[in-house]
Amino acid sequence: MTNLRPLIPLLLAAGILLAGNGLQGTLIALRGAAEGFSPTVIGLMGSAYFAGFLIGCLYVPRLLRAVGHIRAFAALAALGAAGALLLVLFVDPLAWIAVRFLSGICFSSLFTTIESWLNSAAANTNRARVLAIYRIIDIVAVTGSQYMIPGLGIEGFVAFAVMAMMITLSLVPVSMADRSNPKPPAEFRLDLADVWRISPLASIGAAAVGLTNSAFRIVGPIYGQAIGFSVSEIATFMSAGIIGGAVMQYPLGAISDRHDRRQVLLFTTVGALISAIAITWFAGNDRTANLILVFLFGAFAMSLYSLSAAHANDHATKDQFVQVAAGLLFFYSIGAMAGPAIASFLMQALGPHALFSYTAVVYAALVLVTLYRMGVRPGVPAAQRRRFAALLRTSPVFMRMARRSRNKSPANDA
Repeated sequence: MTNLRPLIPLLLAAGILLAGNGLQGTLIALRGAAEGFSPTVIGLMGSAYFAGFLIGCLYVPRLLRAVGHIRAFAALAALGAAGALLLVLFVDPLAWIAVRFLSGICFSSLFTTIESWLNSAAANTNRARVLAIYRIIDIVAVTGSQYMIPGLGIEGFVAFAVMAMMITLSLVPVSMADRSNPKPPAEFRLDLADVWRISPLASIGAAAVGLTNSAFRIVGPIYGQAIGFSVSEIATFMSAGIIGGAVMQYPLGAISDRHDRRQVLLFTTVGALISAIAITWFAGNDRTANLILVFLFGAFAMSLYSLSAAHANDHATKDQFVQVAAGLLFFYSIGAMAGPAIASFLMQALGPHALFSYTAVVYAALVLVTLYRMGVRPGVPAAQRRRFAALLRTSPVFMRMARRSRNKSPANDA
């Protein structure tokens, strides 16, 4: 692992930044509810965040080409910290919606900067380990930050000040210790129609994940508060869903590598559907039942995006991988903009359990789409067939058979 040492400052910065952002998502929902904001308004804040997230994904390559990774990271982190302080200086729904929109631009640009930085600094011999470590840091940081809220409290200035400090402190490792000079990204144009043609199922799956998982992350704390959980119990509830997703990511991915990926995607969607229905009908206000079922819900729901992305890449050629990644993130962001607003409106009208009734409806639709696509596109993915054909053409056995065929052709007999 010696060759990973130069990336430690960046990974440390990522951990501090992810913890600050994870703290912000839950804190805003709880503080907003304490200030009297309706669930619909809190949902609109989440939608505004993901609208900014979408814009940041589209335009951050231009920023990186213009000023480079280090200066872009510094500027964006400073803006993110300022936004955290603005939330407590102006406690107003419209102001918070505007700040969350700008925060979405900042944080999506920061995450894109970090991931492109890691990819440019890593070598092919350690790239998978680097990205795996980054995902582990992501999960640990976001989960751990939930438990800061009971200690800091949701009232007053302290929690927002700590959040701003964490975002600002993420600048220290990359400013003082990082010596890498990432290469700016190449010119890139997003073609959504091409991504859709590659895999309609993956495109719909990414949008469905945006509709549901974003609603859980943004409105989930309001659900916990509505059924009578304390602040510490809400932190545990949210962490249980996130940890469930972390536990099942690798096993489900490994199974999908050995079997038809659409079957695994179908199984996982059904698991998320059943878990959401179980929370709606059987969990009630019981703390233990909610924790167990939300763990199962997260185990299935949080794995759907990676399975959808893997399925899309099965049908893509090597030069389409970046296009697919950007396109699926776009479809996810479209769903994520609508998800929190829809879920919060339904919760306000029908009660807290409408959150998981809503997610169950989305997953039921995804099950039907998956079954339909399995009938429309059976067999081996086209990209796999092309790769197999190319490998076959270069094999010694195929070349010998081709020579024999040419030697026996009528033209050679003449």
